[in-house]
Amino acid sequence: MAKYEASSIGVRIAYEMKIKNLRVLGDSLLVVHQLNEEWETRDAKLIPYNDYIHTLTQTFDSMTFEHFPREINQVVDALATLSVMFNVAYSEEVQPIRMEKYKTPSYCMSLEREPDGKPWYHDIKHYIAYREYPTGASKNSKRTIKRLAMKFFLSGKVLYKRNYDMTLLRCVDALEAENILEENHEGVCGTHANGYMMARQVLRSGYFWLTMELDCIKHARRCHKCQIYADKVHAPASTLHVLTAP
Repeated sequence: MAKYEASSIGVRIAYEMKIKNLRVLGDSLLVVHQLNEEWETRDAKLIPYNDYIHTLTQTFDSMTFEHFPREINQVVDALATLSVMFNVAYSEEVQPIRMEKYKTPSYCMSLEREPDGKPWYHDIKHYIAYREYPTGASKNSKRTIKRLAMKFFLSGKVLYKRNYDMTLLRCVDALEAENILEENHEGVCGTHANGYMMARQVLRSGYFWLTMELDCIKHARRCHKCQIYADKVHAPASTLHVLTAP
């Protein structure tokens, strides 16, 4: 629905500017094919948008709808979603959105290198960046690295793991993983959750490493407060009652 909202607003602005030849680029295959009348519009909420845009189309000399890949249209996609999240009164002054991009992420300033200087994802990151395997790697190791690399995404110097719902999880090394576990378990907002719950919380926070679930379980077991104040799972001792057969 946000895609149709953005498309209708854009076409209306072009109409008010008295533009005669218009080329519309969209990252939604559904919207593009429906506006080109290649697919049928069946959703009751989208039919009014479709009819409105086709009504405005008749006022242009030429107008085309073309598909634009979503991976290179992320800013427009975010703004289209933002436009339908809240209502702004015409009497209110809307502050412009200012976006800045730093060359170096802020979290890199507080990290130290691991003992060997290479995190667990070094070979995967090197393969994605240069398509090269580690020196002396066997055929089985090369096959494993190639298979694992399909689930990761490299953005600049930061490696991300594609989750099952297509969200990107930032890969962290051993030192940062330990800091995340401490903050998540006994930090300011920590709830001293068990290992499995901690792993889910870390995923929702947007971080990933291969031994995440196992490390969460070990960290929860080592917690001193959890060992002292945890609920006792053993039933208290009670007198046994002898049962006799009839």
